Amino acid sequence: MATWNIDPTHSEIQFKVKHLVISTVTGYFRSFNGSVETEGDSFEGAKVTFEADIDSIDTNQEDRDTHLKSDDFFNAEKFPKMKFESTSFKNTSGDDYELTGNLTIRDVTKEVTLDVTHGGTVGDPYGQTKAGFEINGTINRKEFNLKWNAVTEAGNIVVGDNVKLHMNVQVVEQVAEEA
Repeated sequence: MATWNIDPTHSEIQFKVKHLVISTVTGYFRSFNGSVETEGDSFEGAKVTFEADIDSIDTNQEDRDTHLKSDDFFNAEKFPKMKFESTSFKNTSGDDYELTGNLTIRDVTKEVTLDVTHGGTVGDPYGQTKAGFEINGTINRKEFNLKWNAVTEAGNIVVGDNVKLHMNVQVVEQVAEEA
């Protein structure tokens, strides 16, 4: 079995949500970790785990970040981590995979399916083996008790329900320590 850990300096966890129906707000989780466990030379059937620190949310606007960390949304104080644990990782065609697993936000766990593209596996100049993945999907924030909303005077919803997830992840194969 091989274990691959996320390289946070070469990865980004991004989300996008509609604001006032007319524009999109982009945010990131700046602190996260995760691993991929594989059998053999393929990522088929890999076990994927991931967690992000809610306190690290960054939408480039401090007041909005504070609001997102509050009980109106994530409640970072009571639920400090967002977690994902895979139940399947299936090759669908070529470098494309379907990643299914349980996503936990706040106190709600729901099954989600994400589209994954394996960008390749290479050795770097330092003797490490790295693999890159692009992961995309959409969740409904209200299903995870991120329910706050408001309506403008014109009747427009302030925050959209669907949140697009986009992750570029590089993982590094862990080399067993010799005794």
